[in-house]
Amino acid sequence: MSPDEIKVALQAAFYRCDVASCPLTDTQKEILLQVLEQVKGNPPAEEDIANPLDELTPEELQAFLEFVEAQEGKNCSWKVQLLNDWLHENDSGAVQFIRERYGLLWLNRVEPYHFDKYSAKDVLNLKVGDRIEICNALWEWVQDNGPCPREWYSCIVIKVDEMSNGDHSSTNCIIRFNNGSEFEIQGIYEWNRFNWRRPQG
Repeated sequence: MSPDEIKVALQAAFYRCDVASCPLTDTQKEILLQVLEQVKGNPPAEEDIANPLDELTPEELQAFLEFVEAQEGKNCSWKVQLLNDWLHENDSGAVQFIRERYGLLWLNRVEPYHFDKYSAKDVLNLKVGDRIEICNALWEWVQDNGPCPREWYSCIVIKVDEMSNGDHSSTNCIIRFNNGSEFEIQGIYEWNRFNWRRPQG
């Protein structure tokens, strides 16, 4: 949701509290709106956003990552598989604990970029049609504290090629920007991993 959409939702919540005869005080409303303004002007950094995978025990995390990798290897959505199991009351095997201990709210919080912390080569490999953001460091010199800072651009993956040369392999990816121009990222997992990311939220 955009900050403006959140503001509208807050206003609707204020109204519903009034209708339910448990209105918020003007001070409470003001505090909530002030926090929203702070978030608009200074969105939380990626590292400040809780990663639901951090809540798993090491054993649970290992089982979950293996499950996700196996599903993605079959070109299936791991989340859809879990939801189907739950809907049909099927046992999810080694990841049944997700349903029993964490539930649907936890599952809905998991986003593709949460896996980045746990794997140098993404657990969720890129596929044609995936949306990613790429950094201008791919085509220009950037410095963290210099005149040309990092900027992120939204794009879509249109081709993924795995290249193999004897005992060395790498993955190249062609992306398309919103304006229609295309760009090839060489070594997207190997040496350019820090120049792209999953959309943040």
